[in-house]
Amino acid sequence: MIGIFLALATAPAEARYASIVIDTKTGKVLHATNADTPNYPASLTKMMTLYMIFEAIDGGKFTLQRRLPVSRVAAGRSPSKLGLRRGQRISVADIIGALVTKSANDAATVAAEALGGTERKFARLMTAKARALGMTRTVFLNASGLPHRSQHSTARDMATLAAALRNDFPHFYHYFSLVSYRYKGRNYRNHNKLLKSYEGVDGLKTGYIRASGYNLVASVKRGGRRLVGVVFGGRSARWRDRHMMRLFNSGYAALEDSGALNFAKADAAAAAAKTDDSAPIPKRKPIRILAQSEWSIQVGTFRRYATAHLAITQAARAVPTLLRIPISIQRDNGDLGEVFHARLKGLSEKRAKRSCRSLKRRKISCVAIPTDESTGQGSR
Repeated sequence: MIGIFLALATAPAEARYASIVIDTKTGKVLHATNADTPNYPASLTKMMTLYMIFEAIDGGKFTLQRRLPVSRVAAGRSPSKLGLRRGQRISVADIIGALVTKSANDAATVAAEALGGTERKFARLMTAKARALGMTRTVFLNASGLPHRSQHSTARDMATLAAALRNDFPHFYHYFSLVSYRYKGRNYRNHNKLLKSYEGVDGLKTGYIRASGYNLVASVKRGGRRLVGVVFGGRSARWRDRHMMRLFNSGYAALEDSGALNFAKADAAAAAAKTDDSAPIPKRKPIRILAQSEWSIQVGTFRRYATAHLAITQAARAVPTLLRIPISIQRDNGDLGEVFHARLKGLSEKRAKRSCRSLKRRKISCVAIPTDESTGQGSR
């Protein structure tokens, strides 16, 4: 398994190449190469535009049927586009379909102007949302991913966004599975060919500009285990797709090889390739198969996944020795409905209690909890 991941990690020659594969159930990184290196996201940017649209619908600002006006600026966007004309209107549902399949830049600008007033203001909202989700190395300057020298993201950040889209909006996630979308008599096919060519893939997004190469974020579920993969800087669309398939194959092989979820082989391969795979991607419902002596620290319980992730990320930054401790966002359904516990896991009892004392000195709430406990109770 080490040899497989080493070969995959060193295959591309381009400096802009980056990749990551995560197990979304545990948040464990199975493979990472240049995962924190800034790259141009291209149309992967539209994943955040879609996140903002979904949030607006849930917040009552949009409905799927609402028709948004097309401005001169939106109509003038360069391809890929629907060819929208100034003064016409397009429904939010059609914008979503066009962003997922056609990757329409004019539709992205229509949504941006409706939500932010101008696309530039909307981009600032996108960047703020990225920070709230824990995307620490992403800056958005437009809603589409059209070239801008200061717009950048990382493979790890895009994996974080992919996880957030599924976790926060499971009722909208089916849009990413669209193989095609019909608008005004034309059928637009999804650029994500893995939807048909790799069993279990159900989204998310492709992207390309000359400066970025061929990018892809994809999600796959097999045997009850879901992986998210990100590739930046593919040499061609075909190469990118095949490379993602190999990464997924190796990811599932690593899970099978590791017995009771022991990822040591995959970790060793990534380390040998000089990758940084220590920081986990946010997860929704973790599997806890840790030694009984291991403890977690909890900094709060929240209504939204993104808020929980922001809280635990800020706590870790407040005490730098915690930055390399795995994050656990644990979903719980109780009398108050769905909530999310923000935790750092895998600590000894002594270190957990010492870390809580350090956080409390910084006015951050903290509880030390035996890892096998499923509630927010524990030693203070």
